[in-house]
Amino acid sequence: MNAPARNDKETVVAAAMRVLAENGLPGLSMRRIADELEVQVSALYWHFPNKQALLAAVSAQIAGASTASDQMDAVARGLRDRLLAHRDGAEIVSSSLALGMLDLPARAELVRAAREIGLDAAAAEVAADTVVHYVIGYTFHEQQRLHAAVVGAADASVDLVPAGAQHGSDDFAAGLAMVIAGVHASASIR
Repeated sequence: MNAPARNDKETVVAAAMRVLAENGLPGLSMRRIADELEVQVSALYWHFPNKQALLAAVSAQIAGASTASDQMDAVARGLRDRLLAHRDGAEIVSSSLALGMLDLPARAELVRAAREIGLDAAAAEVAADTVVHYVIGYTFHEQQRLHAAVVGAADASVDLVPAGAQHGSDDFAAGLAMVIAGVHASASIR
């Protein structure tokens, strides 16, 4: 097991992303990542003090960079697309966000967009958090339902196909429009 040139933070995160893609969050272990890199597990702790810190770095990779949009709808859709692009993406990002270990670029964009429509700083933060939680929650449920359908883990009488798959994301878009309309209404009240 000799790979010192490959054992840097970026390489560890890239290996974790590969393990995640193959095994999902339940199979994303430090042992599997170390095996992927052909190093001892202890080598991973040189770069990350614990698994949650590594998951936060994976979350940052999943969440991606800013989309540089000033439209709440576009920012929310971009975040959803990035979460859906990675197996268990919403669950991983949600965990890191809840623990305060992730600065979500989409959230900062949503705050700016909310300020642009007239919300004060505190209300813009609430608006951004509301949109982020809607996107992550909706996407988490989509990913859970897809996984359950793939592995046959649910009663056949339950419709596990995500609403977006049946209606071209109409349900997600309708809910998002309601949330954003509420943000706009709040801005007009102030």
